Amino acid sequence: MPYNTAAIPPRKEASGRTALPLTRIKKIIHLDEDIAQCSNNAAFLIAVATEMFIRYLAEQSYNVVKSERKPRKTIQYKDLATAVSRIDNLEFLSDVIPKTTTYKQFKEKRAREAAKESERPKGQRTLNRKGLAASGESVTSREESMVNLDANGAQSSPRPPMVIHSSRTRSALVNEEPADEEPVDKDVNMSG
Repeated sequence: MPYNTAAIPPRKEASGRTALPLTRIKKIIHLDEDIAQCSNNAAFLIAVATEMFIRYLAEQSYNVVKSERKPRKTIQYKDLATAVSRIDNLEFLSDVIPKTTTYKQFKEKRAREAAKESERPKGQRTLNRKGLAASGESVTSREESMVNLDANGAQSSPRPPMVIHSSRTRSALVNEEPADEEPVDKDVNMSG
């Protein structure tokens, strides 16, 4: 049994030292290809922020332990995974600290999924256009459904003028109606 299980209280005043080794943090920073250089002050700040994050994660995990029917004094992996899954701020860690399942639970889940799969009728699982046409329902494409008829019976599309991209960096706006040739430097009338 460990002789010292008391939590280390956070420091009251800044000492200029970190609990994490600064050289290792610098090595981790240099492994990132996006960061060319990192000053000592920035590395120190990252170390302090990391300490604060570890303390927050440990506190939230300990809150999970305290909420159990039979609280423990030690934090286990399952407590960290439960904290990550329950707390929104820690959701980004769900890939790093996933909840674990036993092999027995995994096997039971797979058996239930197989039973659900066998309940479905055999054959095609999705509908396609041929299946709809054979059943007598009308089949229209997305473009056909967007064409509207105006009062004269002429087709008018609700789509705005389309943007045609070229190899140049600019895109040109194409309007279906021909533009009137006006001088380029003329003022524009914005009133109705």
